Amino acid sequence: MEKKYLERFVGKYCKIVTKEPGDQKANVVKGTLEDVDYKDGFIIIDSEQGLGCLSINTLVAIKPSNKKTSKKNYFKDEDQAMVGIGTLIVFIAMILVAAVAASVVIQTSEQLQQRANAVGKQTIREVSSGTSIIDLTGYSDAGKTKLEYLAISMRPRAGSYDIDLNETLLYVIYDTLTVLTLNWADNDVISNTVNVSGIFHTLNHSNLTSTNFGVVGLRDEDNSITSSHGMGTNDMAMIIVNLSAMFSTTGGLPPGEQFVGRLVPEVGSSALFIVNAPTTFDQRVVEL
Repeated sequence: MEKKYLERFVGKYCKIVTKEPGDQKANVVKGTLEDVDYKDGFIIIDSEQGLGCLSINTLVAIKPSNKKTSKKNYFKDEDQAMVGIGTLIVFIAMILVAAVAASVVIQTSEQLQQRANAVGKQTIREVSSGTSIIDLTGYSDAGKTKLEYLAISMRPRAGSYDIDLNETLLYVIYDTLTVLTLNWADNDVISNTVNVSGIFHTLNHSNLTSTNFGVVGLRDEDNSITSSHGMGTNDMAMIIVNLSAMFSTTGGLPPGEQFVGRLVPEVGSSALFIVNAPTTFDQRVVEL
């Protein structure tokens, strides 16, 4: 190639074909022709591989060419900005969705915790509370032919919550099921009575019907039984039942007969008892 033509390609992007002596194939180099050094016999090329030089003697052909656009510059600045905004919108949407999901999880966990606490307290109260029956005493008629009254000594169980006698039920099963409640309307609650034989005369018998029972406070230091019909941990009471009114056909519980009863407080475990009337009554007050 004539050296005088090389200056025409300086500063242009060219396709340069070279062939070293002894090589069978020619090599093609693409780049910008930066300078021509006739003195040393080199041309300086800025190609994709970097800045380099080629011997003028190895040049076979040189041709101006169009430089291809690099892939990294494929998008315009405006296009890149639009892509960035879209990514930001998706990112913000993901954060919002995560925040809503976290809020739902937190609210659900709080509700479950509150519910668990409530259930736990109710379960503890149901398990620990209740009544305990201490003694059963009967009172016969003057002829000692049948039991006319029944006295049930009771107290709260160990560790029990206070027991509301207004909400306490007495179930009696004898041929039929009878449910008795406290005769609170007439305030038939007597406190600090210790004479067992006199207990059956302390209440107004006309107020003790087949569906009501009376209460005698045996130990009531704070007067909770007489004032509000509530039993504390250290209190003790006696429930009086009119058997003659309950068993109206026989006027009471005949000798040798029995019935089953259950004392059910508002909260807690109930107390089961069985009344067995002896075949003969030696005294009017009978231990059952």
